[in-house]
Amino acid sequence: MPPVGAAPLPPSPPPPPPRRSPVRLVAVLAGVLVLALAAVGLAVVRPGPVAGWLGGDDSPTAAAQPPEPPPPAVLGGADGNAPQPTPEGVRAALEPLVGAAALGDRVNVSVADVTTGEALYGRGQDSPTVPASVTKLATGVAVLAARGPAYRIPTRAVAGAAPGEVVLVGGGDPTLAVDKNGFYPGAARLDDLAAQVRKALGGTAPTKVTVDSSLFSGPVYEPGWDDDIPTGGFGAAITALMTDGARRDPAEARRTEEAMNHAAERVPQPDLTAGRQFAKLLGLTGAAAEVKRGTAPAASGATATGTPAPGAELGKVQSLPMVRLVDIMISDSDNVIAEAMARQVALAKGKPGSFAGGAAATDQVLGELGLPADEISLADGSGLSRTNRISPSLLTDLITLAGNGSHPDLAAIFGGLPVGGWSGTLDERYQASVTKAGAGVVRAKTGTLSGVNAIAGLVTTADGRLLTFAILTDRTPDSLDETRQALDRISSALAGCGCR
Repeated sequence: MPPVGAAPLPPSPPPPPPRRSPVRLVAVLAGVLVLALAAVGLAVVRPGPVAGWLGGDDSPTAAAQPPEPPPPAVLGGADGNAPQPTPEGVRAALEPLVGAAALGDRVNVSVADVTTGEALYGRGQDSPTVPASVTKLATGVAVLAARGPAYRIPTRAVAGAAPGEVVLVGGGDPTLAVDKNGFYPGAARLDDLAAQVRKALGGTAPTKVTVDSSLFSGPVYEPGWDDDIPTGGFGAAITALMTDGARRDPAEARRTEEAMNHAAERVPQPDLTAGRQFAKLLGLTGAAAEVKRGTAPAASGATATGTPAPGAELGKVQSLPMVRLVDIMISDSDNVIAEAMARQVALAKGKPGSFAGGAAATDQVLGELGLPADEISLADGSGLSRTNRISPSLLTDLITLAGNGSHPDLAAIFGGLPVGGWSGTLDERYQASVTKAGAGVVRAKTGTLSGVNAIAGLVTTADGRLLTFAILTDRTPDSLDETRQALDRISSALAGCGCR
């Protein structure tokens, strides 16, 4: 990375013409959002904790607590007849703000009209920039396109080669829980799988557990991650078998989630940890509870005695639907889920389930969607790697494409986007007087690494026009609060003006 600096900004270029044929909407995006979110059972109102909006057997019932007052309007439907901002108007509103010292000396921006796809403002808009967690928008669109919103990730148990051996086969579900006390409400559970195994084995007692996590390959940590990522609580070893996103103590992680900003201690070998938990559920103790890695045998049919033959499936559980995994990934900026999603893209495209495979497959899918694949270069799916590069204009094109009606499944990307001053990573932002115009009308994904700050999403203007924006900075000074407020002032300026 170039050193942090505060060199004077170069003269601003004139507003650019559209970079390519504009992507036209067949309907106003707001309508698509309402339809898409209704289809998956989500509403555009204030999201509560993950347990509240994701559901689960232990969610409190309406009768168990007093009803909340009706929420104020959030992201009301855009007016398709609202006047469109002009490039000159947007330039006048933003130029005084993009040069803020808190943003550093490299500020790349793209703003476009969602209804027409017309570019309204650009400053380094085609320049690949370090995106941090804004990368998750690309990962989310790619996995929804490759797998579909309804796809569920299986975790299987099969008979091993030795009598009573059970092989636990990871399918890449990062939310898999041990029991009802898991971190992700509604997740698939190992205790349910263990019950299926005991029934399938009949009178045969389990003798040992082997774990097969071979679906994912390559390094478990991306080489471009900062040294503190594996131990800092925001990343983990990425394996095809894990429970609770590799959290060591999911109950403690739930209690401290808000205070720790979603960070939690992770186990170093998630697949073996999951195997030991499964062995315990099967009643194995002592030496029999020791777990090793192996490969599930190929299925060969039933034996003459009727006992399950090696490779025979003994049970299967499935993850939450893909749309809900993407919601959690974006709303909570869950890096472990993001890496698992990137590998699902790779597997869907016949590539290795690795960091490199996920990056290559994401690039391929975005290209197939007609996006400029030469403006994105990824090393991971979460944005933790400093070697990732995405241009702001690719992000605004991607957001527009997700709502243009030609790929309805992609509209699910909007369900988990945080709302300014309201939810997720934007909950405590847009509170100052200079940014309050964006509260409730900005919906966006944020990204933060040391020296890197980004935001990309949607905003409704004072006239009711829906715009998409992306602001990426990767040479910011060490002033996080000031930098975030400087970013929020830009989107708030769009929210507070007609920009005509």
